[in-house]
Amino acid sequence: MLPLFIILPVSMTDQRFLSLPHEGLSLRHYAALFASGEWFASIAQSFWIACASTILAVSAGTLFAIAAWRINRRATELLRALMLLPLIVPSIVYAIGLYRYFGWWDLLDRFAGVVIAHGVTGIPYVVITVSTALASFDVRLEQAARGMGASLRQVLAWVILPRIMPGIVSGAIFAFIHSWDELVIVLFIASRDVFTLPRRIWDGINENQDPIMAAVAMLLIVFTTLLLVVDLAVRRRRDG
Repeated sequence: MLPLFIILPVSMTDQRFLSLPHEGLSLRHYAALFASGEWFASIAQSFWIACASTILAVSAGTLFAIAAWRINRRATELLRALMLLPLIVPSIVYAIGLYRYFGWWDLLDRFAGVVIAHGVTGIPYVVITVSTALASFDVRLEQAARGMGASLRQVLAWVILPRIMPGIVSGAIFAFIHSWDELVIVLFIASRDVFTLPRRIWDGINENQDPIMAAVAMLLIVFTTLLLVVDLAVRRRRDG
C-alpha cells in the first residue's frame, strides 16, 4: 500500500517533474489537469468504453451464469471454466491474439474493438459474482412462482433477477474497474483514434514524467475506492 500513499504528496509537488515536494505543496498540477483538453478527452473515452464494455460483460455473464445454474450438469462446469479463461490467460497473450483477428475484422483502433475486448475480459468477474449469488438462491421461490402460473420470462424478471441483483451490481463494478484500468490490450489494438486514460499515462511516463500523471493517479484511486465502497454496501445489504 506504500506506493499509493506516496502518490498524494507527489501529485502536490512544486516541481516540474515527478518528485516529492521540495519547498511546499502545490495544486498547480491538478489545475493543469482540469484545464487540459487532451487529458479530459482520454478520461471521457475511458469512461464510455468502460460503460459500454460493462453492459456487454453484465449481459453475457449474467445470462451464462443463470443458464449454467439452471442446467447444472458436468458440461456446464467445462463451459464455466472456459468463461474464466480471460482471467487465466496472460493479458499479453490475449492481446497478441486480438491484434491478429481484429486486423482481419478492421477493429484495430476502433471504439467497438476496445469495447468488445474489455467486455469479453470483464465477463469472468460477472460470472463469478452472479454464480455466487445464485448459489444462495432459494429454488422454492422459482417453484412457487411457476406453480402460480408465471412464465419463464416472468420468473426471470420478477423472481430471479431481483434476488441476485447484488451479485450483478458487484460484477458490474469489477468489470467497470477492469476496463477503466486496462492497458496491455489497448497498447496492442489502439493507437491514435482510441487513446484511453491508462494509455495516456503510459505515454506520459515514457516521454516527460509530467506530475499531472500523479494527479490523475490520485483521482483514479479516489474513484476506484468509491466504487469499492459501493460494492461493499451492496454486499452488506445482500447479506443483511
